[in-house]
Amino acid sequence: MGNRAGDGFSTVSGGDAASPDGDGPSRRGSGARPGAGSGPSLKARAVAYLSRREHSRQELRRKLSAWCDDPAAIEAVLDELAREHWQSDQRYAQAYAHRAAARQGAQRILGALRQQGLADDELADLRDSLRATEADRARAVWQRKFGQPPADPREYARQYRFMAGRGFSADCIRRLLDR
Repeated sequence: MGNRAGDGFSTVSGGDAASPDGDGPSRRGSGARPGAGSGPSLKARAVAYLSRREHSRQELRRKLSAWCDDPAAIEAVLDELAREHWQSDQRYAQAYAHRAAARQGAQRILGALRQQGLADDELADLRDSLRATEADRARAVWQRKFGQPPADPREYARQYRFMAGRGFSADCIRRLLDR
């Protein structure tokens, strides 16, 4: 189980590698940013993040920037991870959509993915599959929350606002509430 030089996973003992909770750089010591020889390499940190759950490239870049001041080094690590299929924005989008689909509509899911730096052309297939199942997912969310049709215009507006806030399309909501 020894570390090999150049494997991207070597560590140097000593120094302030991480805070006690393991989420970020320690604030003890000289105040210099970690990463220049203390603790795991950038690649090892990125793989550790990816082993917990999928991350978008932008999200990994943000997390790794806490450990390294050199954007070129971070980009090199991200490129290597993408080449080796450790990180994939497509896989991240699928995983995120799978987690959120039971609670949210296509608009909200796609908006969150765009905020993570995914382009519309990367999301085309996902958008189509989310829209194909949106009516069923909306009905399930509505059933869990309300369970009965609105009795008056005020209740209709309340249910409509709730479903719209969850990211379901206006057409889908109207069909659901008007039936």
